[in-house]
Amino acid sequence: MASLNVGSLGEYIREQRRSAQYSLRQLAEVAGVSNPYLSQIERGLRKPSAEILQQIAKALRISAETLYVQAGILEERDAAEPDGPGLRAAILADPLINERQKQALLSVYEAFLKENQAARPPDLA
Repeated sequence: MASLNVGSLGEYIREQRRSAQYSLRQLAEVAGVSNPYLSQIERGLRKPSAEILQQIAKALRISAETLYVQAGILEERDAAEPDGPGLRAAILADPLINERQKQALLSVYEAFLKENQAARPPDLA
């Protein structure tokens, strides 16, 4: 998994907010987060959860996957999933499990992918 780059995530969210012509307060209200919390995210002081990123993405009318990539939660167009990181995005967006459980599921999934990659003949790997 990529490392979290909170500063550039905040800058990206700020750019998207300005493009959508939202004030900070307006986006916070539409996304269902507090104004101070959103401000801290934009300034790179807070690390938002996948759920918060999903709420912000929905409010900005952009894909949650885009914000997950910006946050370093997902790799951009992972080669293991040629059609996009659908499974990873689904796990990260699931509101019924907590962050620790999401990371555990993703770790197991990554381990299976590595195991299967190692078992492939060299010409197919």
